Amino acid sequence: MASESSFDIVSKVDRQEIDNALNQAAKELSQRYDFKGTGASIEWQGEMGIEVRANSEERAKAALDVFKDKLVKRKVSLKHLETGEPAASGKEYKITGTLSQGITQENAKRIGKIIRDEGPKGIKAQIQGDELRVTSKSRDDLQYVQRLLDGKDLDVALQYVNYR
Repeated sequence: MASESSFDIVSKVDRQEIDNALNQAAKELSQRYDFKGTGASIEWQGEMGIEVRANSEERAKAALDVFKDKLVKRKVSLKHLETGEPAASGKEYKITGTLSQGITQENAKRIGKIIRDEGPKGIKAQIQGDELRVTSKSRDDLQYVQRLLDGKDLDVALQYVNYR
């Protein structure tokens, strides 16, 4: 009897990479000429939240763009970052954002449906908390599923781990 092969689909972020990107963005905001005198800053807000501050709405958006650029350079998907609109707070504008990880039940069901409908026969996808376990007798089928999901435009950034 052939053994089953499997892998897990997860959506996780490396906290250290995000911390490095945030520190680089904060340093750039303090040094760049176009941000001098604007009070532009970016900092952690709680465990997985960020807050961008500046004295105008445009500068706050530009500061957020600097942070996004640093995330992309560190290979962190922008799908993990959810930000709101700039909100006036006294004399400055704030943009708050959160960094999400994990696959929601709704997204897990959608990914499972894609695997069932478009994937090869004999593949099973099980939801396990905030991740999906995909099993099959054929490793080629598992690789096909990975390519299939990479080709889809999903709301979450996916990583494949525990390949056995």
